[in-house]
Amino acid sequence: MTATDQPTSHTTRSTEIIAGISSFLATSYIIVVNPSVLSQAGMPFSGVLTATVLVSFFSSLMMGWYAKNPVLVAPGMGLNAFFTFSAVIGMKVPWQVALGAVFWSGVLFLILSAFNIRTYIVRAIPRPLRYAIAAGIGLFITLIGFVNAGFIVHNPATIVGIGKLQPALLTFLAGLLFTAILVTRQVKGAILMGIVFTTLAALPIGHWWALDTPPLISWKGVFAAPDFSLVFKLDLVHSLQWSVVPVIFAFVFTDMFDSLSTLVGLSEAANLLDEKGEPRNIKRALITDAMATTIAGLVGSSPGTAYIESAVGIKEGGRTGLTAITGALLFLPFLFLAPLLSVVPAIATAPALVLVGVFMVQPVTKINWTQLDDAIPAFLAMVIIPFSYSITQGIIWGFLTWTAIKLIIGKKEDLPVALLVIDAFAILALILE
Repeated sequence: MTATDQPTSHTTRSTEIIAGISSFLATSYIIVVNPSVLSQAGMPFSGVLTATVLVSFFSSLMMGWYAKNPVLVAPGMGLNAFFTFSAVIGMKVPWQVALGAVFWSGVLFLILSAFNIRTYIVRAIPRPLRYAIAAGIGLFITLIGFVNAGFIVHNPATIVGIGKLQPALLTFLAGLLFTAILVTRQVKGAILMGIVFTTLAALPIGHWWALDTPPLISWKGVFAAPDFSLVFKLDLVHSLQWSVVPVIFAFVFTDMFDSLSTLVGLSEAANLLDEKGEPRNIKRALITDAMATTIAGLVGSSPGTAYIESAVGIKEGGRTGLTAITGALLFLPFLFLAPLLSVVPAIATAPALVLVGVFMVQPVTKINWTQLDDAIPAFLAMVIIPFSYSITQGIIWGFLTWTAIKLIIGKKEDLPVALLVIDAFAILALILE
């Protein structure tokens, strides 16, 4: 079977390729952002950049070819922060040992996935929570887009507020309107065209007008040689010390909840479901996620995970593994072409992220909002994701609230054993945080 040998509807090869390009452009920031975070742990920036590209390429390729899903995989935001600020800086774990912890957590992921344990956990997630997670991820993606554009900013008096109407923000709003019109008119490649339009609109800022504003686009050259200095630099022996075990388990639980919620949310929003109504090829997708983390430890990065920004390509019509394969192939040249990413500023992908929220929140219509023992946990899961800036926190409190309410009102039939296992993991994740 090939990457496109799967049940799909209304898709073509060109649609899948455009979707892959769109997902890549929405995800490519990680090539630069991940090194900027991990370098604070004492790791060489260029080495982490090379590792990030390698993880993103191999993992996304595996997701497309093996799991046959249109989801990109790359080093996860949040996971890299835990690696740097909690494990290395906070717990004084040497980064080589932390990389070993990443590797062993990937091995544990792989065991859980190969024996279908994680698949059973996915199937135990109540459908109202699945719909809520999808919507919460959509709101989260929209919030990320607004923050990247400077439309939503920190305000000491009100926590958040609206940014000032300056050239960059006006450019974002123009790009948002342009993209929204194309999406509304169902123009093929609307998201990609919106990214290109906003990039071109941002080009004059700081160069030809608004000269008091820092340029949004700065040319940093084309080529940069890859740095393989972090490959196989992990410490496999010392990472098995008892003092490092909490780090391994923290990676396990955090990555598990992130990947599960992302895969479930994207599957529900895009109807990427099998004949049983479960996320398509979920076992293979989770094995891919496990391999992403294992590879990350070997080449010198924090754990890999499925990316919520894949929703951009799915909104463009991506439904098969060809979308992920296209995105994977686009990562590879940036072993040598990383400086080119400076050409696409954050405000250029921000309109795409904002509009994806419209697509992602649609499953909330499937929730029975009058059945409050379902609605309350679903609502909490949905809103905590963007409010806490964490998919993990949203899904944890959604699970725990669901279980508590069902137990107290006597609906034990709504609590399968696997869900109680999730609750145990959730509580442990809160303790280890």
